[in-house]
Amino acid sequence: MQNFYWYTICVLTRIFCALPHKSAVRLGDFLGRMIWLFSKHKVDKAEQRCVRSLGVGVTLARKIVLGSYRNIGRGVAETLRLRKIAPHIERYVSLENREILQNALDAGKGVILLLGHLDNWEYANNYVSRYFPLNVVAANQRDHRITELLMKIRSLGGTHNVQKGQGLKGALRCLKNGEVLCILLDQDAKDQGVIVPFLGLPASTPVGIAKLAARFGSAVVPIHIVRNPDGFTHTLILEPPLSDPSGAPFGENIETAVRICNDRISSWILEHPEQWLIWLYPRWASTVPGDR
Repeated sequence: MQNFYWYTICVLTRIFCALPHKSAVRLGDFLGRMIWLFSKHKVDKAEQRCVRSLGVGVTLARKIVLGSYRNIGRGVAETLRLRKIAPHIERYVSLENREILQNALDAGKGVILLLGHLDNWEYANNYVSRYFPLNVVAANQRDHRITELLMKIRSLGGTHNVQKGQGLKGALRCLKNGEVLCILLDQDAKDQGVIVPFLGLPASTPVGIAKLAARFGSAVVPIHIVRNPDGFTHTLILEPPLSDPSGAPFGENIETAVRICNDRISSWILEHPEQWLIWLYPRWASTVPGDR
């Protein structure tokens, strides 16, 4: 099955790169719709998560999940085209509040970017890495060929990969060097996390971002990317560094810090629920019965 997935990716890469950009994205949208149509079990589970966490009806949940599949299809097309369009990424992505990241970086203690699986996070990484020394914590895929492909795609803008679960030294190094470390925080941490609300439901959440912030005094800067109404361009938005309401250094109180991080990502999802990938995956598998 791994060979099937790999050769499918290879064929799609050739097709997407041969097409004009908008045609490729439209094709990705169509493929996303088709996968949604023939993935009944996965779609049903995604709709249940949507209903449970957002408190919406089934009809709206179905619309949101379909939108998520469509966005994933468009994102795959865009990502596989990055080797072709990376030098011109500014045509498709704009950045708001760049000075926030620059000011945080100027403090000399490194910066941790808080990101979620919304819209096209690979575009976000590629854009930011052109202007700032960016390191991304990323998990290995089951197929090493896909892992290597993603690493090559990320390196197009200068991003350095820090392998999830194995790259603690890399994460420590980049913060010691005053660089930027990007962490996606919206996945189930199983028995390795702290349980705090995520979209109003208890969720096991990774604690590494809080521990690193406390250890190095690094600012945690929220960043998210949104697909614009035209369907082809994106807006990347930086927000002010997170702070502990008690006045303590951010990350010193791990549970409070992780809760604040979850609240930020949840707020982005509530604004654009159809652009969140993780409806398709068991975000609450460790804490909510029946989510897996």
